[in-house]
Amino acid sequence: MYQQVLKYKEHIVEAATIGVLVILSLYRTTGHVLWLVLSGRGLPKSSDSYWYISYACGLLDHFSIGLNIDEILYLGYNFLLAILLGIFKTTVTVVLIQSIVASLAIILVYKIALLLFNRTTAIISGLFYLYIWDITLWSTYVLSDSFFVSLSLLCVYLLLRVTEPGKLWLKGAFAGFALYLCFFRPTGILIAAMIVFHLALQLDGSKVRVAAGRYKWPIIGLAVGMVGVAGILFFRGVLDPFVHSLQYNAKLVLYNVYAKGWIYDIPTAFDYFYRPDYTIDVADSLILSFLINNREPILVLYVRRAIAFLGAWTWQVPIRNLNDVLYFAFKILPAGLFIWGTIVAGRTGKFRRGAIVWLIVLAVFAFCVLLFIDAMYRYRFPAMPFIAIVAAYGLERMLDGGKLLVQKYRSR
Repeated sequence: MYQQVLKYKEHIVEAATIGVLVILSLYRTTGHVLWLVLSGRGLPKSSDSYWYISYACGLLDHFSIGLNIDEILYLGYNFLLAILLGIFKTTVTVVLIQSIVASLAIILVYKIALLLFNRTTAIISGLFYLYIWDITLWSTYVLSDSFFVSLSLLCVYLLLRVTEPGKLWLKGAFAGFALYLCFFRPTGILIAAMIVFHLALQLDGSKVRVAAGRYKWPIIGLAVGMVGVAGILFFRGVLDPFVHSLQYNAKLVLYNVYAKGWIYDIPTAFDYFYRPDYTIDVADSLILSFLINNREPILVLYVRRAIAFLGAWTWQVPIRNLNDVLYFAFKILPAGLFIWGTIVAGRTGKFRRGAIVWLIVLAVFAFCVLLFIDAMYRYRFPAMPFIAIVAAYGLERMLDGGKLLVQKYRSR
């Protein structure tokens, strides 16, 4: 009887904790959207928003899907936006829905941290999630970012639950959402690849070999069929629009970002200016030739982007007085907590099961360094909830260590 009371008490405390976090999240994110609408300021817009909206309206009018790279790699979001616009008619309602989804995603942050670490870390993770302004900011735009982050958190949560015995519906939901993630936006392919890699590391090698041997021919047949279909489509020219748009975008990035030494998608005073070599002498490939012939300046550019990943503030921290030191310490604190959380997770053996969190951060980091960091840091955004989880663990370990020191000092 006593154990049952404790169990119910624990459930009530957890439900109350999640409830408070959800209310705070709704107040901050959804409340901000409502304030923008009711105050007459209106929702912010961007050129990308117009493209998404017009494409979604085109899907509703004549349901025509092209093979351009943007149409294929954003297919999942375009479909979702078209369905929402078809049902609710206005972009204001769509933004309100995505702000509610972003607010409720704090539950996933809490649950992921709880599964990987402990309840204190889960609470701190939720508070850190509230602190991330990008969560609120990007939920006010008609863009793929807000829904994408919520979808990524859902996939990670299901991944952590999918190894539980039974729960066949969890496995089906995980497979479906992970596949959907691949077609939601380009970063989804990287994150899905990291999820598959992490899952492969977690599986029992002997069971995988047995299953592979049992279903060897169906697997080989499926692989050959997929390669064959792709080959037929390619040689018949069906995929030409996709290939040409991919090449065009690659050249656009090389000649408008790499060649100009841009860190962001716009020129700034912090760019690395050099004289690019445009000679095409490697495998008759413009892309390979540019990357190899300009490898040293490009490596410098990568280093600058790696620093810029921390935030635009990295270029504006002249240390002249105590206030500057305190400002720098405040800005570098999340990175410090993340590093400490990573070190402690390695020492306590929690890194292996929770590696997917670090892998997603790594994937987004690589995407930003290799491509570019947009000036508003949208491309960094998918990593931020996962950075918050690790940073929360780092802070929890520091607080726990401080508590032990105080107890040790008092016992003397």
